[in-house]
Amino acid sequence: MSHTLEWKTRLYLFEEDGTTTARATLDTGTTVLTGHGAAHRNPADADVPEIGDELAAGRALRDLGRQLLDIAEGDVGSADARSHAEAGPVLGWSL
Repeated sequence: MSHTLEWKTRLYLFEEDGTTTARATLDTGTTVLTGHGAAHRNPADADVPEIGDELAAGRALRDLGRQLLDIAEGDVGSADARSHAEAGPVLGWSL
C-alpha cells in the first residue's frame, strides 16, 4: 500500500526588545497544529538576531514535533486496542 501526502508547514518569527518568539504551524489537510517557542537575549550579549531566530524557531518546531508524536502515540494505542478487540494482528509501530 503506497500513498503520498503533502503537509504544509509555516514558521513565523517576531522580534521585539531582545525577545524573539516563533509560531510553527503544520497543516495536514485534516488537522492544524501550532507550536510555540521563544528566545530571550541577555542584555550583556551582542545583538545577533539570527541566534534568537534559530533558538525560537527550533523551540517552536520541537513543540510542534512533541504534539505530533503525542497524537501518533495515542493513535497507535487506539489502533492496537482495536486490533486486539478484533483478534487481528498486533501492530508493530516503533515509537
